Amino acid sequence: MQTTTAHWKKETGWTLPLAPASAPQLVLYFGATSQLDQDAPAVRELVERFPQAVVCGCSTAGEILGSRVFDDSIAAALVHFDSTRVRAVVHSTKDYKDSLVIGRLSGKALMSPDLRHVLVLSDGLSVNGTALVSGLREVLPANVAITGGLAGDGSRFQKTFVGLGSEVRQDQVVAVGFYGPNIVVGYGSRGGWEGFGPRRRITRSKDNTMFELDNQPALALYKRYLGERAAGLPATGLLFPLELTADNSDKTGLVRTILAVDEAQQSLTFAGDMPEGWYARLMKATGDQLVDGAAGAGTLATSQSPPAGAALAVLVSCVGRRLVLGQRIEEEVEAVVNSLPKETETVGFYSYGEACPSGGTEFSELHNQTMTITVLSEKS
Repeated sequence: MQTTTAHWKKETGWTLPLAPASAPQLVLYFGATSQLDQDAPAVRELVERFPQAVVCGCSTAGEILGSRVFDDSIAAALVHFDSTRVRAVVHSTKDYKDSLVIGRLSGKALMSPDLRHVLVLSDGLSVNGTALVSGLREVLPANVAITGGLAGDGSRFQKTFVGLGSEVRQDQVVAVGFYGPNIVVGYGSRGGWEGFGPRRRITRSKDNTMFELDNQPALALYKRYLGERAAGLPATGLLFPLELTADNSDKTGLVRTILAVDEAQQSLTFAGDMPEGWYARLMKATGDQLVDGAAGAGTLATSQSPPAGAALAVLVSCVGRRLVLGQRIEEEVEAVVNSLPKETETVGFYSYGEACPSGGTEFSELHNQTMTITVLSEKS
């Protein structure tokens, strides 16, 4: 396996090798919304230069390349596999409103006896990430893990893009399958957030939209906690995500990030499901906690399945972490890079949600506010 990374800026274009040692079968890119709109000429250049490759990617709330974080650019990884096969499928969320159905369709399209892993890149605003991952999980074998994330749009929450080939569009989901006995995949996901305040019962919700907490309007109650910051919703909600637990006595749970608010219905829409009857409470974190969590994700990703030589690490971190870390944002990426083997190339993006197994299992879930890492390598 050989990996080359590349960077695109409007001023310079692509920093691509003129003649890669081996033609890539996979080109992953992550770019700013502004650079993927208007027919994405930079992506078309990749497709034309590497016609034999699966070229796919999505928009971001920040691009990760090496140990740095960029804006208004595109980061890419060109991967040549010695024996692993790669295929990708795309579905429109306009054609299939049910995210669960999209997950099932994607899983069925990728299914094969030698399928080993699935990487999913989804629109960040029109898809229920929990249902999407559940649909994939229903169809795929238990030993096939799902990782990836939801596309971003900075802190604007206006439009996100996902692309396969030269088709870069809103309202799309792309799933990439990796096939063959020699692919080695490691993954890890960690947060660093801590819950505070009372747990409140979700008394009315539907899918990923929450209407009431303890029989009170959810948005009004959340605004009371935010105080002056409520004027900046939904972006300021990233600073105070919710911890979701099935029982009031659970010590830890899933983290959920706000994607949208509805003043008329007094509701909050999240990147993943908010089941009625579950409990939610506010969360907070310091910069040090988030950096430590990111380092823990890197250690987990390589300890469970040590890379077989040269590797590619795909980092998907949450836009909320970026807002909390501010000028310290590259510290969490550096912490990950330092936790990985030296022969590892790094690329990734800041997202609206992250997909990864948790708890040392292959049971994939939709997370928010985590640093999630997928490490790809190949046996000789």
